[in-house]
Amino acid sequence: MKTYNVHEAKTHLSRLLEQAESGEEIVIARAGRPIVRLQPVTINSRRVPGIDRGRVIIHPDFDEPLPELDPDYEHPDDPLRDEA
Repeated sequence: MKTYNVHEAKTHLSRLLEQAESGEEIVIARAGRPIVRLQPVTINSRRVPGIDRGRVIIHPDFDEPLPELDPDYEHPDDPLRDEA
């Protein structure tokens, strides 16, 4: 892990970006205190069908009307019940 101060990082940003892309860990510090870490962004270029299989649950009543939006819904505590 290499640490650079802010001024040095601004002066040599292109070189630091190349080093981070190659897998080197770069830390930028202000007054000797680490502030940020440069690391490459991993981009998954292809979608994988079914990657969330089993993690999403759709209940059988998911498309039923919400009682609050149903004109026949009666809720005694609703202050706007008589205005509709």
